[in-house]
Amino acid sequence: MVAQPTVGSIFAVVMAAGLSKRFGATKQLATIDGVPLVRRALDNAHLACGMNTALVLGHDWRAVSVACAPMRGFLIYNDDYAGGLGTSIAQAARSLRHVAQAIVVMLADQPRVTAEHVRAICGAWSGDADEIVATTFNGTHGPPVLFPRGCFDELAALEGDHGARQLLDSDRYRVTSIDFPDAAIDIDRREDLLTLT
Repeated sequence: MVAQPTVGSIFAVVMAAGLSKRFGATKQLATIDGVPLVRRALDNAHLACGMNTALVLGHDWRAVSVACAPMRGFLIYNDDYAGGLGTSIAQAARSLRHVAQAIVVMLADQPRVTAEHVRAICGAWSGDADEIVATTFNGTHGPPVLFPRGCFDELAALEGDHGARQLLDSDRYRVTSIDFPDAAIDIDRREDLLTLT
């Protein structure tokens, strides 16, 4: 039976399409305690949002999807993955715009992000179309970030590797902050894994 999304719900969307240039291999498949980074992120997304979970794939998509099997939720393929994170966020917004009330953008390379933190982000959202809920760490806003449907047109137009920073910095949206210092930990290079094992 094919899972059907709950229209109007919040979707947790794991970005796992990138080239991992600085890592030198498909970092989504790198493991911590035997669990691939992408699987860890997807499991937390699923624990927070149930079947309203999506995984954005691109580079090395077959191997990444195998690491996530059995998949609970939805797969989104970004054929422009070489264009950077912005293209993956754009593809997610285009794919979910008719069913999602909001999306929580998660990165596969943030191994300390927990399901509890994603639930806190969802719980902090008022439901307003102009309210973004962002994680705060090291004095700045960053992912995971909840974007309401009111942002989807702008998200769908993103390109490049800068993600959705311009929306967080825009006066058009009110940003609610959820402090989570461990979100600062991300995996860019192989040596970053050593600090976590």
